[in-house]
Amino acid sequence: MRRFLPILFLFVFLVSCKEDPKPVPQEVVSQETTTFYLIRHAEKDRSNPDNPDPELNQDGLGRSVRWAEVFEAVELDAVYTTDYERTRMTAAPTVVKKGLTENIYEPGSLDLATLKAQHYGKHVLIVGHSNTTPELVNKFLGEAKYGDIDDLDNSTLFIVSVNGDTVTDIRLRVDLP
Repeated sequence: MRRFLPILFLFVFLVSCKEDPKPVPQEVVSQETTTFYLIRHAEKDRSNPDNPDPELNQDGLGRSVRWAEVFEAVELDAVYTTDYERTRMTAAPTVVKKGLTENIYEPGSLDLATLKAQHYGKHVLIVGHSNTTPELVNKFLGEAKYGDIDDLDNSTLFIVSVNGDTVTDIRLRVDLP
């Protein structure tokens, strides 16, 4: 262990040395990253299978509050939901906590170019469904990377970052207690 200490000190010294700042190309300076957070609605009330627009059940209400806690650290600029009780109820605690107004969107006719332009350099939460959420991520990516979310999965979070023509994504499972 003692013979590694000098190497460790040398490494720390070299890492801590500052270089003269190099000029950043103008095209990099002018591009900002736009970040989209996409989730599926929280657990819905399944007591009436004939109800096309159910509200959230108790677990879903709890999850919607916990989603608001997750997004507390994010500087959200806008929230979009489909026009269903379960998506609107999922977004509601975040909307209230952030002092925002929800925007209703229609998944099949959402214009991504307009959405990206309207929220350039911003952070946007989009609440959808088991099929529309991964479909929207795929549209951002320009490829069919993700299939439908399992019907019992209410904890998937997709983060899509757009910087110029570069689009990156990550899929997380946020199991909230």
